Amino acid sequence: MSLTVLIIPGLRDKAPAHWQTWLHEVLKQDGQAVVSVPPMGRENLDLQTRLDAIDEAIWSFEGPALLVAHSGGCQMLAHWAGQSKMTLRVAGALLIAPPDLETPMPAGYPTLDAMREGGWYPLPTRSLPFKSWVGISMNDPLSSAVVARQNARYWGAEVIELGEVGHVNPQSGFGPWPEGLKLVQDHLALLDSELQTVHPN
Repeated sequence: MSLTVLIIPGLRDKAPAHWQTWLHEVLKQDGQAVVSVPPMGRENLDLQTRLDAIDEAIWSFEGPALLVAHSGGCQMLAHWAGQSKMTLRVAGALLIAPPDLETPMPAGYPTLDAMREGGWYPLPTRSLPFKSWVGISMNDPLSSAVVARQNARYWGAEVIELGEVGHVNPQSGFGPWPEGLKLVQDHLALLDSELQTVHPN
């Protein structure tokens, strides 16, 4: 029972230089099944539209998935897990650099009022119903490590310290992110091994 990697972007438009775009192409070239939720930018912030897009993406393939979310996509994933009937399809999730959505973000990012109007609050604080890991940057301009760890505790996730990698976005130099690719590959192997134990050939 092979896994599909489902990539969930944050609050961005299409970004050829983003590591998630790079990840999709590298995995595809390696023969790994991979699907990306289309990025929806920072203008239309309607949360339900984004959650529906995650459901639609999962409907597009069969079998279990490893979700790979970044930035605001982490909160999207957590909201989605609290309402979707598709969570049984998820073997595990990597949540990279979740932002602090209770503190105003820098210029160019949505305001808290705009996020509120889009339906993002209250922020999800329930444990995720599947294995999960939160990757934390030690110098993320959009969240302190303290808040990121609190999110991991809320979601019942294991913490992975990524070092000083900013917000893991093009402004921080990512771009290709070999360490992120290895994270995905290692967790694919882990989850595949567990699935083989539960569903041996």
